[in-house]
Parts: sequence; structure tokens; C-alpha cells
Amino acid sequence: MRSRRSRDPTRRTSRSSVRGAGNRRRLMATRVVIAEDEAIIRLDLRETLEEEGYVVVAETGRGDKAVELIREHKPDLAILDIKMPGLDGLQASRLISADKICPVVLLTAFSQREIVEQARDAGALAYIVKPFQKSDLVPAIEVALGRFREMQLLASEVGALEEQLETRKLIDRAKGVLIDKSGLSESDAYAFIQRSAMSERARMKDIAEQILAGTLMP
Repeated sequence: MRSRRSRDPTRRTSRSSVRGAGNRRRLMATRVVIAEDEAIIRLDLRETLEEEGYVVVAETGRGDKAVELIREHKPDLAILDIKMPGLDGLQASRLISADKICPVVLLTAFSQREIVEQARDAGALAYIVKPFQKSDLVPAIEVALGRFREMQLLASEVGALEEQLETRKLIDRAKGVLIDKSGLSESDAYAFIQRSAMSERARMKDIAEQILAGTLMP
């Protein structure tokens, strides 16, 4: 009789361990600053975050100190309580959001619509109602991180479009100068700018600026 192949009981466990380790390594890249004036809640928050693989780089019980720490450490995420001495979480969130350092998750003991709107207006990308649950904390963090990445991408795309528009305007002005002063046709003026950019290994925008400054002509 053919013997049945025995199963290795460690195979499933080892695969799960590998997946868990991978998730942990992924999350460990996320550096967090905590600001909560109640020491017990702050400790609980820190322990929960570290259990989930996040790295707490700094913590404080004051809002003004939180802004200093965030500007110093430039973390991937800030978790701020709304009620804190020195500076409340809403004010701190406005400053952090204006600097575009990192996404903010606000902690609040209330879930009224007014509080939610205030948190949103202050630039917070997610909020958690205290007492928080681990099942609420991680999703809120990941939502905030995802929204922040989307905002950064959008800002980058807008910046690129603005740069393209500015370059086009400069080139058009430079072509006008070449047409007026050198008698070139529009196509020849553009070709001159293009050739000059290639020969000097410069951007067409830079060549256009040289033409407008009078330092480069055919």
C-alpha cells in the first residue's frame, strides 16, 4: 500500500509568518509623532502603534511642542488630540497642513458633525473617536496616508502643468523677439531655440530666457 505523504505542520505557519513579517516591514517605514495630553492614552496609543509595526519617533502632551517635533523629525504621520495645552490639535493641524509635512489624524472624544467639519477644515485627513479601538486606528491611519499621497501626486501634476505653461509663454515671447530683431519666421525662430537647447544641453525655457535677456541671438 502506498503511504500517504505526511504534511509538514510548519508550512502554513511559516508562510503566515513570512506574510506577517512582510507587512510589518512595510509598516515600519511609517514614522509617527504622537501628541496626546493624557499620559495613559498616549502610552496605549504608542504601544498599539508599535504592535502594528509603526515607528513612534517622538511624543508629547502639548500642541505647540507637537508642531516643533513634527517640523524637526518630518514624520510620515502625526496623530494629535484635539484638546491639548499650548496649542490645540486643530490649530496644530492647520500649521502642519500648511507646511505640507505629513498627514494628520485627529483624536477626539466627540463625533458631532461640527467637530468633524472643524477637523476637516483644519486639514486633518482622518479622525478617531476616543476611546479608540485598534480596529479603527489602523484603517484611519492608512486612509490618511493614502489621501496624503494622492494630494502630493495631484500637487506634482499641477506643478508640472504650470511649469509647461510658463515655458510655453517664455518660448512664445522669445520667438517674438527673434522675429522682430532677426527677421526670422516663426518656424525658424522655434528651430533656433530648439537647436540652441540641444547644443548647450539646456532647457528650451533657459534658452528663451537668454534670448529675452539679450544674451543670445542668431
